[in-house]
Amino acid sequence: MSSSDNRNRKRRKKKKKGMSAGLKVVIFIMELVILAAAGGILYITTRTTETGKVEIAEEDIVINETVKQAEETTMKGFRNIALFGVDSRQDQLTKNTRSDTIMIASIDQDTGEIRLVSVYRDTYLNLGNDTYNKCNAAYAKGGPEQAINMLNMNMDMNITDFITIGFQGLIDVVDALNGVSIDVQDAEIEHLNNYQRSMFLDEDGGGKLNDNIVPVTTAGVQTLSGLQATAYCRIRYTAGDDFRRAERQRTVLLACMDKAQTASVSQLTEIANNIFGEVYTSLDLEDIISLLGDINKYKVVGQDGFPNESLRATGSIGSKGSCVIPVTLENNVKWLHWFLFGDESYQPSETVKQCSEKVYADTHTYLGN
Repeated sequence: MSSSDNRNRKRRKKKKKGMSAGLKVVIFIMELVILAAAGGILYITTRTTETGKVEIAEEDIVINETVKQAEETTMKGFRNIALFGVDSRQDQLTKNTRSDTIMIASIDQDTGEIRLVSVYRDTYLNLGNDTYNKCNAAYAKGGPEQAINMLNMNMDMNITDFITIGFQGLIDVVDALNGVSIDVQDAEIEHLNNYQRSMFLDEDGGGKLNDNIVPVTTAGVQTLSGLQATAYCRIRYTAGDDFRRAERQRTVLLACMDKAQTASVSQLTEIANNIFGEVYTSLDLEDIISLLGDINKYKVVGQDGFPNESLRATGSIGSKGSCVIPVTLENNVKWLHWFLFGDESYQPSETVKQCSEKVYADTHTYLGN
């Protein structure tokens, strides 16, 4: 790590009291841009029956004692939000459907820096109830509460807020921003166009295609519409498979972020009003809209995936099928706390150590080690 990076991370540890107006502004950005992009890969109907604000009881969210201590030291001044996108065509944003997009957005309230981590949906983890499976099953079994607890338990996090969204949200945001600039590769064109077409077919594969479909015909940097950007986020049939798809999601959300920073307050307010009915979240729309303003203070300075590329393996784990394996979970949590909070000497909790031992016991024979 460079000396300049060390200096930057030290500056991120200054004490901050309360939730500032600036933090609420950045939550607005995260809700409208990052979550919309995160949700862009999903097969979700726009006619959702459970949307808007939801109250989560404090006692339903578990934060362990090691993390509570870190909140007063290395994690002080940070706000962490869970971002979910669920794969559903039956109007299910609450549970009974797997979260195919899982992200953690960590916001430094002192510097305005944002770091994003995609949690790969097939990662073999404790689901928050001492059963082990692909982590995207947590949302299906217990909705956002269990999915948040899954993240907190396996990663020593202190997440209490979330947003869940469908793909129409991304389409609306990108179109409201007049498109986003994306560098499309040759190998992605065919899949991008196929996903555009498939998103507007009936569930049985029939039905009329949307008249607004505009095929992408050439590679290179170009402005993608909402539908095109959403289709781009869903591509997984190129080199890199699902890891590359998660990277595409982050690429689109960063492009949205860039565009949002050039938009007026009135434009952003309109986007907020348009998209709020398409999300399921613990955040308040009124507070978000009332505090629009200094969005240029905030910037995404880091992005990555969990498990980290150097600390993961893949394999078929019995009846669970093909999984992403943290090698080890304990080491990945050490990396995560360095990446998000600049803590170079983090020692994971006993809970994480126990989960790590169980993941190893369940998977090492399949991986041949």
